[in-house]
Amino acid sequence: MNYEFFPRRDAVRSTEIDGTLGLRRESPAGRLTLDELRDAVSKGEIDTVIVAMTDMQGRLIGKRLTARFFLETNVSPQLFCDYFLATDMEMTLVPGYESSSWAKGYGDFALVPDISTLRAIPWLPKTALVLSDVTTSGGVPLNHSPRQVLRRQLDRLAKCGFAADMAAELEFYLFNQTFEEARSGKYDNLKFSSWYPEDGHIFQTSKDEPYIRSIRNLMELADIPIEGSKAECSPGQQEINLQYAEALETCDRLVLYKNGCKEIAYQMGKSVSFMAKLSETLSGNSCHIHLSLRNLETGASGFFDPSREDGMSDVFKQFLAGAIKHAPAATYFYAPNINSYKRFTAGTFAPTRLAWSVDNRTTAYRVLGQGKSLRFECRVPGADANPYLAFAALIASGLQGIEEELVLQDAFAGDAYEADNVPRIPGALYRSLDQLEASCAFEKALGEDVVRHYLHCGRWELGAFEGAVTDWEKLRLFERC
Repeated sequence: MNYEFFPRRDAVRSTEIDGTLGLRRESPAGRLTLDELRDAVSKGEIDTVIVAMTDMQGRLIGKRLTARFFLETNVSPQLFCDYFLATDMEMTLVPGYESSSWAKGYGDFALVPDISTLRAIPWLPKTALVLSDVTTSGGVPLNHSPRQVLRRQLDRLAKCGFAADMAAELEFYLFNQTFEEARSGKYDNLKFSSWYPEDGHIFQTSKDEPYIRSIRNLMELADIPIEGSKAECSPGQQEINLQYAEALETCDRLVLYKNGCKEIAYQMGKSVSFMAKLSETLSGNSCHIHLSLRNLETGASGFFDPSREDGMSDVFKQFLAGAIKHAPAATYFYAPNINSYKRFTAGTFAPTRLAWSVDNRTTAYRVLGQGKSLRFECRVPGADANPYLAFAALIASGLQGIEEELVLQDAFAGDAYEADNVPRIPGALYRSLDQLEASCAFEKALGEDVVRHYLHCGRWELGAFEGAVTDWEKLRLFERC
């Protein structure tokens, strides 16, 4: 991963966005200013603006507005029912939230467009999208909205004189069948895009290239800069790396990218899955997070100290020590679903032990790079994590290490899977929720109300699973118990 800053792109125009999708039209692409949007609307090149937020599960939620209305109302906040931050994956009206309930009438909150995120979406005809911050209908920031949770940690970081530059490696599985076909077959006998482990294979990726090339090129046109793509360990498993940027910008790109991967797959008669563990026989889908700190005053790396033999500054060591110490409480935000914990399996490149190393993929934290590119990689999150929440949890943990002036233990060497003396990552959803509930540090960093909100979210998910009768139970017990 090339860890050099990639500047924001200006809007560009494309006469051929991607032949695979049949999108051969004169169209704006990339970031848009309001004046550029007005110009595109006047020429009939854009007629729809999606105003979107991210829900707790990391999905884009919002409204499609006519572009005319969006501009005529002067980009005003869009009112939205507050239950969208109080539901589960099934959009169930979950009882028990303090912020939203039948007793409170399920009122409105507001989506406040962040115009810096406005861009044309080249895979959707004549469509632009803007991400939003969420406030109460009276304009007060909603602390438990994922983008605001991250903003709060970035503000704390700025008070220490730093900004976070981050990237994430997001994996998924590609299938040569539609989402509807996969669902009608109850996700059994899936048509993986490859029938054999394809890690790094050029021939197999050439077969996948019509879809993967579309992702690379269309994301580039949407100002979501791509480094490259490669096949991962298991049949059909893919990784497309986004270029790194400031933390909030990276998260914005990630949620647009993930949604776009699904939309483009749908248009091409394919499907993709970002489930953390699709099968016990397959590699899990990760969301490895790379993080470095930048001094806001000088622009220099906050992690690199040229006077040290190892190059690691005190800030680096304290931050990494905090990330490790507070990982048990942070794990819920890295692994928010029942399925997430099935990924933490020895010998699969997913971590099981809370240790750090220098370039050792068996540990949860891996130190990489030299000089200004010195950083660490947190290997705990899965592809099902909400990036805003995962990034916020990692930064909160690191900041706690600085506040506590923690001492970083020596780097681990060897096979961490066999290290019985190293603490484990919480191995189940209920364990990570217990760790979060017991953490005074996270209560302080995120706020009591935010922690209660997400604890309720996690415990509802746990209860929903515990009440379900699974195929595994039927296969095991129907005849033989």
